[in-house]
This record gives sequence, C-alpha cells and structure tokens, in this order.
Amino acid sequence: MDLIWEGLRKALELLLTLDPEVLRVTLLSLQVSGAATLISLVIGLGIAVPVALNEFPGKRLVIALLNTGMGLPPVVVGLFVTVLLWRSGPLGFLEILYTPSAMILAQAVIASPIIAGISLSALQHLPPGLRLQILALGASRPQMVWLLLKEARLPLLAAVMAGFGGVISEVGASIMVGGNIKGQTRVLTTATVMETGRGNFEVAFALSIILLILAFSVNAVLTHVQQRDRPR
Repeated sequence: MDLIWEGLRKALELLLTLDPEVLRVTLLSLQVSGAATLISLVIGLGIAVPVALNEFPGKRLVIALLNTGMGLPPVVVGLFVTVLLWRSGPLGFLEILYTPSAMILAQAVIASPIIAGISLSALQHLPPGLRLQILALGASRPQMVWLLLKEARLPLLAAVMAGFGGVISEVGASIMVGGNIKGQTRVLTTATVMETGRGNFEVAFALSIILLILAFSVNAVLTHVQQRDRPR
C-alpha cells in the first residue's frame, strides 16, 4: 500500500514539475497511439462498410476472421511486424524498425480489427430497410454510406475508444518494434516495464498513473462527443 501512495506522490511531483523526460514520453505515447487509431479507423471502416453492405460467398468466414483479429496478441503482432521490417525482410528497405513509425504500424495492426469488428456489428444492427429508404429518396451510394455511418455514430465512437484503449495500453509490440530507446521510442508502457525491472516501483507506479490519466482524458473527450450526440 505504501508503494501505491508513494507512486501517487511521485506522479504528482512529475506532473507538477513538468519533468521533461516524462512529458516527452507522454507526448510520444499520445502521438503514436493517436496516429495508429486514426489509421485504424480508416482501415477498419474500409473493411467494415463493404462487408456489412454486401452479400458474397465466404462473408461469415470474413466476419469470423475479423472477430478473431480483435483478440490478436500484441507480441505476435510485434513479431510479425519486426520480421517484415527487418533488414532482410520484405519491408526492410523502409528502414523504420526501432522508430515511432514502426510502432504506429504495429499498433495500427492491433487496432484495425477491433475498430472493424465493432463497426461491422454497428452497421449490421441498423434497421434493414433504412438503406432502401435512403436510396429511394434519391441518394447516391456514397451518400447512403455516409448517412448510415452518421446513424451508427454512437457505436462507431465506441469502436474508436476501444481501438485507442487497445493500443495506448499495449507494451509487447511497442518494445519489439520500437526498442524502448530513450528520447526516440520510449513510451509510457515500455518505460513502466523498464522501471519495474530496475526495481524503481515508485517511478513505475507514477508512470502507470500518468498513463491512466492520459487514457481517461482522451476517452472522456470521446465520451462527451458520443453522449452529446445521443438521441434524447
């Protein structure tokens, strides 16, 4: 219990003194996970929309694969992306391994199935006749898709929150593809693991608390937007 209180005290100290290293790590965490979430939103919707709005052979298999992808182990993703980006790998020519770009790529792989799966479910649960009603009113297909996305905006925002929560808190893939390099690829989760390994539990608790504050702040903003748009 003393470690927890000491961690709280240390977290307040680091926040109030605007410790440069903590600020750097916190901002990098937000930048990497934020960029990965935005990329995942584009990919996720790009998969969910055509799967939800079209019938084709193997649709149930595709949905099963998406649902399976929602539980991808981060270390497996980290290994896969590391092999791809390794010097002798298919994407080695990019030379982005152990950089924030590699971390964004790995986190996007983790979050994309989460956003795609929840978005697909949201679109499938819209009234079956809504699509036909929109088209009957003269809307083009892109306009129809946009209106359906607006109708499903509340669960879609939940998908974004789930995707962001999945990547801001992961550590395995970030360490494997980023290397936890000070000043370059060290984020809150990897720094917490490092400090715990060194036995600096107070600092580890402080970083964990800052991570929780960051995750809560982002999700609080998204929740405010979600609930503001909720039908009365």
